[in-house]
Formats: sequence, structure tokens, C-alpha cells
Amino acid sequence: MMKNTFTGRDKEIEVLQKALQSNEAEMVSVIGRRRIGKTFLIKHVYKDNIVFELTGTRNAPMNEQLQNFMFSLQLVTGNSIIGKPPGNWMEAFFILINYLKDRSSDQKPVIFLDELPWLSTHRSGFLRGLSFFWNSWAVNQNIVVVICGSAASWMIQKVVNDKGGLHNRITKRIFLQPFTLSETEEYLQSRNITLNRYHLIQLYMAMGGIPHYLKEIEKGKSATQIIEATCFSNTGLLKDEFSNLYAALFEHSGNHIAVVRALAKRKVGMNRNTLIKEAKLPNGGNMTKVLDELKQSGFIDFYLPIGKKSKDKMYRLSDEYSLFYLQFIEKNINEKGEIWKQLSQTQEYKIWCGYAFENICLKHVPEIKKALGIGSVYATSSTFYKKGTKKEIGTQIDLLLDRNDQIINIFEIKFYNKAFTVSKSYAKTLKTKLNVFEEATKTRKHLFLTLVTTFGITHNEHSLGLIDQVLTIDDLFS
Repeated sequence: MMKNTFTGRDKEIEVLQKALQSNEAEMVSVIGRRRIGKTFLIKHVYKDNIVFELTGTRNAPMNEQLQNFMFSLQLVTGNSIIGKPPGNWMEAFFILINYLKDRSSDQKPVIFLDELPWLSTHRSGFLRGLSFFWNSWAVNQNIVVVICGSAASWMIQKVVNDKGGLHNRITKRIFLQPFTLSETEEYLQSRNITLNRYHLIQLYMAMGGIPHYLKEIEKGKSATQIIEATCFSNTGLLKDEFSNLYAALFEHSGNHIAVVRALAKRKVGMNRNTLIKEAKLPNGGNMTKVLDELKQSGFIDFYLPIGKKSKDKMYRLSDEYSLFYLQFIEKNINEKGEIWKQLSQTQEYKIWCGYAFENICLKHVPEIKKALGIGSVYATSSTFYKKGTKKEIGTQIDLLLDRNDQIINIFEIKFYNKAFTVSKSYAKTLKTKLNVFEEATKTRKHLFLTLVTTFGITHNEHSLGLIDQVLTIDDLFS
């Protein structure tokens, strides 16, 4: 068994290894957003077994993709004579079959087709050719075919859920996710970079758990210095990443960017109708497709307010880098000097930290449940919003856990650079929030007020008897 030198990829490596160790044909789909480490993972596990590898070229026409196929075949065969490229994908896959049939090896061969959406250009017949390759030959061989792509929605619709020749042909699926906080910490430690968790949280709020972004972090620098170098310097990877990110994943990416920009302006999220209005996009099937593609690719998420129906779900921008770019980088793209050192001292930054920290908590609900000792209790995460009127007080709860053991955890999330102190006025606000929630929902469940903050709280007469549980950033790393 291969020693796992990866961070947070144990389950994925196990899936890939099982495909290699089986005695039958396997078609493995690996899906994940740009920069998530898909290719790196596959090559690490299958480095000694890959006998043919083809990577799609972005925006290249079919004839160039077929030329790329021929070059790739020549590299693995050692044939220096440049032959005429195949005329179509059916012919290309037939050539590949003949190459594989003539090979002799004791190891199970792996065919790696990377960036499938780029290979499958409009009306190219690529998927028909792949279907022919699999159904007419590969399915009867002891072989692994790995198909990989960054456009998650395309991969799911066109391949995983294909109703044609590839229907139900995927034998194993991997959806590669960004690192969690604990995986981010482990990854950086594997690179001999040690930062305390307050600095790690600040970095995560700016770039998320994307391995390729995290690779830019240099040893011996603070979070402020790292963000300055990666996001604001002329050579920083993340200074102009936004302009390439969506265009590389989606056709007509302007619609996707419009949605992301709209959501970035309203931190509490939007329902579909409000989002359509703010993004200035028409309602209909195309909007549904855009939202689905952004959701599948991990850029946005939706939350259903407690007691509401599916049509009432609220959309929220969940991609840390996109939020950070639109809030800070884009507005200061032409500024010179130590930009982030100045921005990180502003009130705007403090407000942004609160929202970004909420996003992190929403993504680490399993860790929160574990810290509360309810990991095995079924619970649904939700939100609550009641609009205030002249006669009634309104309130908003960004995270609650509705548990099967007749408990609801109401979360207050605060990002501070020191222990948090509950003031008399804030205690009154919290009590009002609980009362409004209880009255509006008519719940009979017991409410636990749970505070998630950076370094815990300083207990006083206002917190005692009000706050039931306190979690810190250490609990998010569990």
C-alpha cells in the first residue's frame, strides 16, 4: 500500500487504489474546481501505471485537440515520426485501442484523460468516441480509465449523468473538496510552515482551502505579509486570479460573475428573485443552470430558513477568494505600497472578518457538532430571518442546528483578536433574539445559545445564565 504523503486525501487515494487493485475495468471520474489538486493527486497515485495521458487545451478547436492526441501518443510510444493526426475522435480512440492491445505489461494500465470539458468541443463527437472506446473494448479489459475536469456541472451532466453511451459507466466517483482548516494546518506543516491558528484563520478567510493558493505561502511570514505578497503585489498569484477563474470553468461566464458580484454586495444572502434583480439577469432555465453550476463548483451555497419551503432558500457567496477579491483586491488593483497593512486596520476589514468567519463556521458544521459532543445526533443546519416592522422586532440568525434530541442550537459568531466580553446591551440583544425566534417558530424544543468566537469569552454577570456553550477557533480545527 502506498504511503499517503497527501494532506486530507486519504479517502480519495483509497478509491483510486481500489480501482487499481480490482480485477476488472474501472472508469473513475474525478471532479473538482480549478487549482484543487486533481491532476496532482491522480499522477501521484498512478504515476507508475499511466500508459497514456491526454490533457485538453482550453479554447482549442477539434483539429488542435486531435493533433494534441497524436503528440501525446508519440511521447508514450517513443515514435519520433510525426504522423498525420486522426480525422475524428472515433478514429483517435481506435488508434489508442491498437496501441494498448500491442502493449505487454504485468501492471494494470491507466488511461488518464484530463480536462475533459476542453477536449469535448462543440459537435466534436468526443463523448461518442469515448463511449466507443469504453463499450467496444476497454470494458472487457483489466484497465483503469480516469476522466477528470474542473467544470463540475459539465462533468456531472455530460458524463456522470449521461443518458447515452456512457450511461452508468462510471464505476467510482471522486469529488475533490478544498481543505478544511485542520487539513490546511496539516498541509502547511508538511511544508515546514507553522503559524498559529489565528493567522491560519486570516489566511483561510482570504484564500480558502485551495492547495494551489496555499502553496504560495512562504515560511517566516505573518498572515498580513502573506496576503500582501499573494494578493496585492504585481507578481502575486491571486492578484488577477479572478479574471481567469470563472472563464476557465464556464461558458458565458459573464452570467456567473454577475451572480457572484451581486451576492458579494449582500452578505446575508439573497433569495432567487432578489438575486435575479441584483444580477440583472433574466429568470428562467438559464438562471437555474448558472446557479446550479456555481453551486456544483463550490462558489455559492444555499441555506433554507427554518420552517420555510425550498422556493424560499437563500443563496450566499461561499468562495473565500472571490469574496476577498471583490471586497479588497479589485478596489485597490492599481495601488502601490503596503496596501494590505493599511487595509487590515480599517473598519471595513473588521466588518468583512465577521462575515468571512461566519462563512468558515458554516463550512465546518461537522467540526462544530463534534466539539458540542453531538456528532452522532442527527441535526439539520439552517438559518432564520424575521423582518422587523413598526409593531414587531425583527432578527437574523445565520446558523442554527435543529437537532433530533429536541434541542436547537442558536449560534452567535464573533471574530475578535482577543477574548470576547458580553456587554449589558449585547446581552439584551441576545435575549431579544431568542424571544423573537421562539415566538415566530412556536418551537417546543429547548434553545441552547452557543457562541463561536476566536479566543472564547471573559465570563461576567451578563454571560452567565445566558450563553450555554462557548466554542473557539481550536474547535473548528478538530
